[in-house]
Order: sequence, then structure tokens, then C-alpha cells
Amino acid sequence: MSEIEAQVANLSLKETKPKEAKPKKAKGGEAATSSLAEPPAFIEHRNRIFDELFQKQKEEIAQKPREKIAITLADGSEREGLSWETTPMDIAKSISMSLAKALVIAKVDGVLWDTLRPFEASAKLELLDFENEEAKKVFWHSSAHVLGEACELHYGCHLCHGPPLKDEAGFFYDFGTEEGSDRKALPSDFASLESLANKAIKEKQPFERLEMTKEDLLRMFEYNKYKVHMINEHVPDGTSTTVYRCGPLIDLCRGPHVPNTSSINSFAVLKNSASYFLGDASNDSLQRIYGVSFPDKKQMTQYKKFLEEASKRDHRKIGVQQELFFFHDLSPGSAFFLPHGTRIYNTLVNFIRAKYWQRGFEEVMTPNMFNVKLWEQSGHLQNYEENMFGLSVDKEKFALKPMNCPGHCLMFGQRDRSYRELPIRFADFGVLHRNEASGALSGLTRVRRFQQDDAHIFCRQDQVGEEIKGALDFLQDVYGVFGFTFELKLSTRPDKFLGEVSVWDRAEAQLEQALNEFGTKWEFNRGDGAFYGPKIDITIRDALNRAHQCATIQLDFQLPQRFKLQYRAPTSTNDEQTGVASDFQQPVIIHRAILGSVERMIAILMENFAGKWPFWLSPRQIMVIPIDKDIYDYAAQVQNSLHEAGFYADVDLSGDKRDKKIRNAEIAQYNFICVVGAEEREEVSVNVRCRDDVESKARGKTVPLPSFISQLHSIKDSKTMVSRLLN
Repeated sequence: MSEIEAQVANLSLKETKPKEAKPKKAKGGEAATSSLAEPPAFIEHRNRIFDELFQKQKEEIAQKPREKIAITLADGSEREGLSWETTPMDIAKSISMSLAKALVIAKVDGVLWDTLRPFEASAKLELLDFENEEAKKVFWHSSAHVLGEACELHYGCHLCHGPPLKDEAGFFYDFGTEEGSDRKALPSDFASLESLANKAIKEKQPFERLEMTKEDLLRMFEYNKYKVHMINEHVPDGTSTTVYRCGPLIDLCRGPHVPNTSSINSFAVLKNSASYFLGDASNDSLQRIYGVSFPDKKQMTQYKKFLEEASKRDHRKIGVQQELFFFHDLSPGSAFFLPHGTRIYNTLVNFIRAKYWQRGFEEVMTPNMFNVKLWEQSGHLQNYEENMFGLSVDKEKFALKPMNCPGHCLMFGQRDRSYRELPIRFADFGVLHRNEASGALSGLTRVRRFQQDDAHIFCRQDQVGEEIKGALDFLQDVYGVFGFTFELKLSTRPDKFLGEVSVWDRAEAQLEQALNEFGTKWEFNRGDGAFYGPKIDITIRDALNRAHQCATIQLDFQLPQRFKLQYRAPTSTNDEQTGVASDFQQPVIIHRAILGSVERMIAILMENFAGKWPFWLSPRQIMVIPIDKDIYDYAAQVQNSLHEAGFYADVDLSGDKRDKKIRNAEIAQYNFICVVGAEEREEVSVNVRCRDDVESKARGKTVPLPSFISQLHSIKDSKTMVSRLLN
């Protein structure tokens, strides 16, 4: 799957699942329906305006002076060109036709650039193919335009928003239908949409870029209230932006795009859902169509196989099959963890709790409900109120906490602190509530009630580097147990930030040094830090190579200021942030989580292991099976001995035959199956079949019960992913 790095689970944040219907096919396998009898009138309206303005743009470009320019390639070599005439595609063709054929997009002086758009001056050039992550997003964005074209022709709809998916393969398009129309997107439409898309691909429709003023944009899209809203919101008066045309579609878009639609060699419509305009349930309900595309059919075949495997691993299916959790309409977005699911939950929390003990974290407990004055002071109310559950208490406004950091600030500030106490590491497994939109809820990955392995480190400026290294080591320790690989990015100062540049520079230098000393490959994500401080973004990879962001390491200079936190420094020490001599200084807060949401991590682990839990985390560790009724008492004794030793052991005293009992235990994913008969009773032993040892499944291995228990303790303590007995 290295060619694809596809992501599957929970494709939409504002999604509700429709009822599925089988696609209808006509004779010969052709789609039963295709485009409307007559194309919508707005298509001709758009094209008329586009043609008029595009001709003017061509004439303006023709008047631009042609001057010799130097194009510097990634290897440092130079190519000669003419301004306003030579394109990145020309350069690619001059190197090799195979390079030009594989070219998806260019980068000119670090900015993504259409391959057929002329250079305007001397520049540095990068040529990107589909293996590049930015190129993938461009490819899928262009494919979204093809999907949009198909949707307009099929439904006569008004397009809204059609981006590539953020962390997954593919794209979607939202659209609204005419007022009064009850037509909805259905799976039976997919074949027709694919047929229209493939027609556009075969036509090799070029992507044509046109810069337009706000006034002309409003004239072009006057028929579409969604586009009019976007233009008025995002295009200031007196300025301009761009549209792109491919075939009959003209869409408001900054681009850039692939050269033409023939770059898309394989196209598929995957699913449909409902969404809301701007993600707000008070706005229009829209239809959403998802698709995926690739440069060749082999990649599509691989991707569809991947989808099949991911579907088998869906945590929502496994959760039902293994009786781990469920949801109920009387408390939407809040999981009910059944006994076996709670076993996993508690094991994960206790795993982190033991690490806290080793690493000097102090566990604390804070209230679930606070007066909103706390959130006003922290700044969360101003930016996060819509995601908080509010309530009235004694005529005062309160809210359930969505995060722990303000409460931890109150803890730090409740008495004087000395520099000798720092760092102080508060850890909190408190219940959090976030008012996610109903359409955003998706199994355990997006919930309203959850817990985190949340911690906040209060430290001096000179301690930041060591604390970051400790957090990275903690990260590697935990993820190593699960077998996850991970990627690190240092997100630096954004355009809008709080605090002094010098403080940011020092903090970023400390993070960079910590990452270098950590020894794992990392890269910059410049300008993507939080407004209150730089951060390290951590992305893990599961068994299917899907990316998940769970952990976080963030520096925060603002909360200490908002809560006026301070510690007593050595007399007349210069304040590390202001440089002014002071007996008191302000600490830095490090926000840190490893698992992140415990609920979400359980979902990720469930899919990563495909429901085959490693022994130390398994909710069903051992099944004891007697071969006949005479052995029931001994089987119960074995089960009791295992239970007293601290293991999750069950005994099957049903009337099923032995082989049926063994098969049931295998389906339930017990790590070990202990078959006992008269011989085992006589020897006080068990005949063990191990799930992870194929050879033991046929006949099993007889082991004295005390030895078996001893080996189980060793397997559990080692937290190995594969459970096998010693020979």
C-alpha cells in the first residue's frame, strides 16, 4: 500500500448516512440514467461571461514583454526560458517525456503552480508527481471538479464546496438542489455519475485559469446563493480571485490543477451522505458525494482491496460482535461501555497511570462543571462556546469542561510556588464533554463524552528542552508497545500570534534541539503553530498504514499570562521572558497527551488489531473447555484459579460438543483455549491452544496449571503483541 497511503475511516465530519440502494444498470452494464435532457441554463450563462473575460486575459498576456529568464531546478541546474511564455510543462518535456507525462503539478518559488501557466520571472522550479503529498491533494482537487461537472449535468444542482479530503484519499462535492425539489443523491446514481466523469476524462478537458474581479464573480454566480455567500465573505471589495473551467464546469477556485482531465485514469464514486452548508445545522441541508481517483487502474484496484479490509476492521462492527460498547439515542455521542469494553478501557488507563508513576507525574482530579467566568478568563468561551454544553445554576451560567488546562491553572495558582518545585506535572483522566454536531458523530472516533490521558507541565523556560525530550521519550515508549510508527512535525509561529517574537524564537529553538536529540526523522510545518505557542504534531501509522493524530505536545505562553501564574525565582533573577529583574517569574505550560481521547484510541487499536487483542489488553484472555460433564467441576476450578491470578477467564459449560466450543472461542478471539479432561484433572494441568500459534491449534500442548499461570504473567507483563507459550 506504499503507493496509496489511503485513509478510510469516517470520511466526513458533517455526515449522516443515507439508506443504501443497489445501483441500477441498463442492458450491457451501462448506467440506466445519465445527464439531464437539457443542461442547466446557468452553464451557458457562465460560459458566456468566461469566454468574454478569458479572451481579454489572453490579449493582456500577449502584450506582456517576453524576456529571458532562468529556471533553477531542484538539483541546482538551470534552464533558459521566456517570461509569460515558457511553462513548467515545457521544462518537464525538455528533460524527458516520461517526466512530463507523470507531472501532476509544479512549485514555483515554493508556491503550487499550474503546469501550463507561464513563468512571470526567473524562478526556482519543483516538478511534482503523484507520489508527492501536495500533488496528491491537487490531483484529488482536480478530480473533485470532474465530479462537480458530473453532478451539475446529472442533477442540475447548485454546487457548493468540493475539496480533497484532509487526511484521506479522495474528495467530495457538496451541492444543493432547486428550492422545492426533494431530489436526493442515491447510490443508484453512482453509475451515471461515473459515466459522466469518464466522458469528461476521455475528452481531455483542459483546466483553464481566469482571474476575475468580485463584481464579475457575483455576476457569473448570481444563480448560486452558496457561491455568492463565499464571494461576499472571502473576496474583499475591489479585489479579485480566480475561477477554473474544465468542460462545461466553471468553479470558484484558487487552484492549481492538473493540466487536463486525461491525467485521471481511474475514477470511482464511493458513497453519499447529507451535510450542512458551512457545517451549521441551522443552514441548508446539502447532498454530498464522495469519490476517489488515481493516475492508473492498478492503484484503484489496490485501494478497493484496501477498502474491503478496512471495512472488515471497522470498530463499529467489531464493537458489536465482541459486545464492547454501544450507543443509544437517549444519550447521542456518549458510548456505553459494556463489561468487556470497560476491561480494555481500564487497562489502557492503568497502563498510562503506571507510566505516570515512573515519570514523575502527579494525578489530579478537577470538577466537571465550571462557572463560565473560568472560560472567559482562559479565552475558550470566546472561541469555543458553540462546542460547550452550557447550563444554568443559581442564575449563573456554567458549562461542562471541554478540556482540563484552565482547571490545572487554578491548581497551580492556588498557592505560592517556588522555582525549586518546578517542573510540576499534573495528569488528569477527568471526563470531558464537547458539543459536536450530530452529523459529526462517528462511532468512538468522534464523541461528545470522553476521557484523555491529559497532562500539563508547568516549568521554567530553561526546563522546556528537557521536558520536551521527556515527552518524546514517553511517546516512543507507549507507541512502541502498540507497534505504531509515527511521524513528527514542528509547527512554528503563525501569522497571527500572541507574545514576543524573541520568546517564540527561543521556544522553537528548544523544540528543534529536542527533536534533533531525539534522533527520529522530523520536518518543519512552518506557520502552523497554535496562536499561543509552537507545537509538535505527531501522526501515527496503523497496520493498514492509515494516519491518525492522537498525541500532542504544545507550548503555551498565554494561559500563564491570563491566569497571572508565577513562581518565586532566586532574588533579582532576570525574568526569562521580559529580561526585567524580578523575584517572580511566569512559568511555561506544556500541553501533553499520548493516547489522546481514550475512546478514539480504543477505536484505532480495535481496527489496528482487527479485533485480535494482544493478551495484556484482551478482554477475553482464556476460555476453559471441559470435554464432558464429569470434568465440569475441574474446569470451574481452573477458571477460578486463573481469575484469582488476575486474568479474564471464562468456562464453557454449555451443551455444545467440544469442537463447537473450541470454534466459538476462536471466533470470540480468546488468546488461549484450555481443554481439560480426565487426564488434565489427574495431572492438574491444561491442554492449551494458542490463538497466535498455528501449530498449537491442532492438538494443543499440555502444561501444568501452575506453570501455565506463571507463563501468562510473563506474557502479560511483557506486553508482547504475539502470545505464545515457551517450549
